[in-house]
Amino acid sequence: MFYDYVKIFVKAGDGGNGSASFRREKFIPNGGPDGGDGGRGGNVALVVDPNLSTLVDYQYQKHYRAGQGEHGRGKNQHGKNGEDLLLRVPPGTVVREEEGDTLADLTRPGQQVVAARGGRGGRGNTHFTTSKEQAPHFAERGDPGEERILELELKLLADAGLVGFPNAGKSSLLRRISAARPKVASYPFTTLEPNLGMVRIGEDRSFVVADLPGLVEGAHTGTGLGHRFLRHTERTRVLVHVVDAAGTEGRDPREDVRVINQELQVYNPELAGRPQVIAANKIDLPQARENLPLLRQDFPDVQVYPISAATGEGVDQLLLGIGRLLDEQRPGRSLGAPQAQEDQDVLVIRAEPERAPGALWAQRGFTVVETDGGWQVSGKGVERLVARFDSNNPSALRYLHHTLKRIGLDDALQSRGIKQGDVVKIGEFEFEWSDL
Repeated sequence: MFYDYVKIFVKAGDGGNGSASFRREKFIPNGGPDGGDGGRGGNVALVVDPNLSTLVDYQYQKHYRAGQGEHGRGKNQHGKNGEDLLLRVPPGTVVREEEGDTLADLTRPGQQVVAARGGRGGRGNTHFTTSKEQAPHFAERGDPGEERILELELKLLADAGLVGFPNAGKSSLLRRISAARPKVASYPFTTLEPNLGMVRIGEDRSFVVADLPGLVEGAHTGTGLGHRFLRHTERTRVLVHVVDAAGTEGRDPREDVRVINQELQVYNPELAGRPQVIAANKIDLPQARENLPLLRQDFPDVQVYPISAATGEGVDQLLLGIGRLLDEQRPGRSLGAPQAQEDQDVLVIRAEPERAPGALWAQRGFTVVETDGGWQVSGKGVERLVARFDSNNPSALRYLHHTLKRIGLDDALQSRGIKQGDVVKIGEFEFEWSDL
C-alpha cells in the first residue's frame, strides 16, 4: 500500500518550572534566593530523509510528543532542556495545519521545519529580587509546549511523469527504461500505486520517471484512482502521455490525450502549460501506424514519439526527447546534477514572535471585552503571563499585578469604564477590580 497522506498530532515539551529556593548554609544567616530556572521543552521538527519514499510509518502511530523540560533546583541549578523530537519524512512532503495553510514544503535532503516549539522554562526566584523585594518567595511556571494537528501530504519528486489511461502501457514502459519492476497485466487498474524508476542516458545523464496510475475521465472528482494520485503530477517537470495508439481497448488515442489533458487542467490549471510529449505505444501493431499521422495532426505543438514498450522500438528516441526538454528547463545544468541549496535549511513555524522574559510590549498584546459577568481580557501574551504565576501566592500576586499595570492593562480597563467590584478574567485567572 502506498501511503501519501496522513494526519498526526504533535505536542512540544512543556517548559520546566523555576525554583523558589533560598541559600541555606551553616554560619551564613539570611541566605538570599538561589532558585534555578526550568529547562526549555523540546521542539518537534520534521526532517527530510532521502531513504524514505512513503509516509507509512505515520499510518500506525498518530501522536508524537517531545521531551519535557526539567524543573529548576536550589543552588542556582537550572533544569535540563527537554529532548527534541525529529520526525523523518520523505522528500516532497508538504506540511499543513489541519484544514489550514501550508506551513512548509520539504524537498531537499536534510531540510527541517520546527512544527511545534517547546515551552520556555520558568525563571527561578533569583530573577525577581528588587530593592523592595529582596527575598521573593515565588518563581515562574514553565510555558506549555505548542501543539498542532498536522496534515502530511507526499508529492513524489520526479523529472518526468507517465500519464495515460489504464492499460496504455505505462508500467511496461517503466520496466523497459529502468530497473523498476511494477506489476504488468492485461486488466484495468493493474497498477494501484505510483512507481519510480531511474533512467540513464549514456554514462553521465539520468533522470527520475514516475508511473502515475489510475487517470481516467472524471479523475479530479475521484473516478478511478486518479483523485488519489493527481497530486503527484504537480512535482513532475515533463508530462509523458502514454497512449494506446492501436486502440486495442476500443478507445480513440486522440481522445485519450484530450481527456487526460482536461483532467490535469481541471485539477491544476498550471499543469496545462507543463512541457509534454506523446509516447504513441504499441507501434508494432498495424493499427497504431495508421493512427500515428492522426495524432500528429491533432497535436501539432506536441512531439509524438512512436514506441513499442514490448519490443523497445523508438524508446531511445523518446528518452532523448525527454532529456532535451529537461535540459531546456535547467539551462547550464546536466541532468542528475544536485540542486543548489537555499540559504535556509531549517524553518521555524512561528505562531507569534517570542518576547524576552520580563520585557515591556511595544504594543498592547491583548483585547478587553465587556461581558455579562464583568470583563474578559484576551491575548496569548497576557494569558501566558498570568499562567506563569501562582495566584495563591501573595508575593507572586503582587508581582503579577505590578506587571499587568506596566503593560497598560489598568489604563485599558479604566478607559472602558470598569467599576469597583467588577470581575476581570484572563484565561483561568480571575480577580475583582479595586480602585484603591
